[in-house]
Amino acid sequence: MESGLTDKGSVGIVAGGGQFPVLCAQAASRKGYRVYGLCHKGETSKELEKYCVKTKWIHLGQLGKLISFFKKNGVTKVFFAGTIKKTRLFVDVRPDMRALALWRSMDGHLDDSILRLVAAELEKEGLEVVSPTLFLENLLFPQGILTKKQPTQEQMEDVRFGFEIAKRIGDLDIGQCIVVKDKVVLAVEAIEGTDETIRRGGRLAKGGAVVVKICKPNQDRRFDLPSVGLKTIETMIEAGADVLAAEAGVSLFFDMSESLALADRAGICVMGIKQP
Repeated sequence: MESGLTDKGSVGIVAGGGQFPVLCAQAASRKGYRVYGLCHKGETSKELEKYCVKTKWIHLGQLGKLISFFKKNGVTKVFFAGTIKKTRLFVDVRPDMRALALWRSMDGHLDDSILRLVAAELEKEGLEVVSPTLFLENLLFPQGILTKKQPTQEQMEDVRFGFEIAKRIGDLDIGQCIVVKDKVVLAVEAIEGTDETIRRGGRLAKGGAVVVKICKPNQDRRFDLPSVGLKTIETMIEAGADVLAAEAGVSLFFDMSESLALADRAGICVMGIKQP
């Protein structure tokens, strides 16, 4: 069960790639927490070390070392932040015995299922898993149209259509992003990630694609929240996509001001939407 951090003390971060772990560690440190960073080789930015009292670098899959690091340093609350490239599961993972046992116990290897089981393993060891948004609520995607460009009626119909389809796909724990045009599904996110999904959908749309990003219906919001940012807008420009609609209040929006300025210059509509 998610809870808040009511007293200052130690907190652990299981860090993936991207800027989110750095922003979280920076915010937690600023608020007076002693931050212990568990970093993944080939993913986590070394900048994270600036905001941690101690860090440990591991390979993906070294669950025993992860747990041992936090317990040795007296950490009782941890959070997950950042991305792990899913394709690394096939080329650069070094599971220890504990991770192998967990992997073999699973019926399928879907995103949320893996993270829930890892969180359960940590909690068996007295490590409570909390939400990273406890530190950075200001990154949550606001509701409404955020750009000068307004959607057409046809684009709004695509947004509503895409949102409904994306929720159905998300219910299967497959992906968070979908690309549509004229109520036709062009691309669905799987292991390749959001940017490649946008590129694929854009090639098929030949202009005018609508990108929808949602939180999966049964997603554990302590980790793997949907996120967009400057790179998303840049990829949309490359792909010729016209609209980005992200689920408000649960998606993360990095570099919001810079991203919206770029969207305005490119004539892209960006909006935050809620479940109808």
